[in-house]
Amino acid sequence: MGSWWDERVVPRVVDLTCSGALADGWRARTCAPVVGEVVELGFGSGRNLEHYGEGVTRVLAIEPSDLAWEMSAEGRAAFGRPVERVGIDGASIALPDGSADAVVSTWTLCTIPDLASALAETARVLRPGGALHLVEHSLSPDPRMARRQQRMQRWWGRVAGGCHVDRDIPAELSAAGFELPDLSARDAAGIATPWSWFVTARAGLLTP
Repeated sequence: MGSWWDERVVPRVVDLTCSGALADGWRARTCAPVVGEVVELGFGSGRNLEHYGEGVTRVLAIEPSDLAWEMSAEGRAAFGRPVERVGIDGASIALPDGSADAVVSTWTLCTIPDLASALAETARVLRPGGALHLVEHSLSPDPRMARRQQRMQRWWGRVAGGCHVDRDIPAELSAAGFELPDLSARDAAGIATPWSWFVTARAGLLTP
């Protein structure tokens, strides 16, 4: 698919598929504990904003899509606190070291092309004691489902804006130096599909 698809269609499809009561429940569990200054990877149309508590003072958005950023205007205005777009690529965040109390990712780590660099950047911008709060779809532990995910990835990424359903997100986080004491993983709605194996976590950095 060409750039028109990625720039004009994918942001709207993502906004539609990642909205509604089911998605809101996952967003709320991920965003509600967050406080302070937040870097959000894959800000999209701003659907996480309504799930942040009053303890969030500022949101620094990483969002590659101009259209998605435009779609977020109403939500940003209603949020009532600063929301700034500070970059377009989670693998290269133009912020100082230790500048964020939290990093939030809701169904974004599956899409960033250079995930290892994005996780390294996440670790760099987090203040001591900060954490990455996430909900992501991930490679299923069921070997049969994992094979289905790997087979469909050959075409899925091309139509879904680079999304990967075959990434082992917990393994990627561990390799990047994050600890996952409260990792939770299950089928999103009790129905096994190649895109419904969700992992949630508050991932802190391992201390040297």
